[in-house]
Amino acid sequence: MGEPLLHPHFEEILQIATELEFQVNITTNGSLIQKQQAVLLKYPPRQINISLHDLEENIPTEELPEFIANMISFADSIAQTTYINFRLWNRIDNNISDFNHDCLSLLGEQLKLDESVFSKENFIKGIHLRKHIYLQNAARFDWPDTNATPSTEPKTCYALKDHIAILSDGSIVPCCIDADAHLLLGNIFTDDLYTIIKTEKALRMKEGFRNKIAVEDFCKVCGFR
Repeated sequence: MGEPLLHPHFEEILQIATELEFQVNITTNGSLIQKQQAVLLKYPPRQINISLHDLEENIPTEELPEFIANMISFADSIAQTTYINFRLWNRIDNNISDFNHDCLSLLGEQLKLDESVFSKENFIKGIHLRKHIYLQNAARFDWPDTNATPSTEPKTCYALKDHIAILSDGSIVPCCIDADAHLLLGNIFTDDLYTIIKTEKALRMKEGFRNKIAVEDFCKVCGFR
């Protein structure tokens, strides 16, 4: 939740991560990339995901060409050290919205790409635009709604399989969607991390997802799967 490039200690965090040889992945809407470009080049992350779909609600249509051009310029400047993923996560069913078409047209024009690159088949696996620069497309999912009727559909998830999330107060939760710690597992400031991920609750969730079952109510009302 939130925009990481807004963090008041953003440069310090990247510096510490670099010194500790952590591999940093950042997801951003791109609005502050030019402001933070010097920091990102000084402490290059492993990967930066730029959510182009966020622009649909937050940027005037007439500013879109300049924004896309700035993002491409930034991607070219950092691609030697960092993977860049442009994301269009607002596909509805199998249709592509007018906004997506505008983004794809601008990317095609400015990168001098053939239209065939943006075929439906390519979108399934992601499109290689330039060295270390990619485009991903996916359907927008519904964020958890605790007032919704729990779903009984088969569901698997990356939570606890290859990642966890640590909130700003140290709360440890299974995934980055759980910003309010509905599925609290422990706290990084007081508990041992290895012990936390081996608790009965964590193991039960992990085993459930392995069998395509959401065992927690919060997971049953989450649209990501």
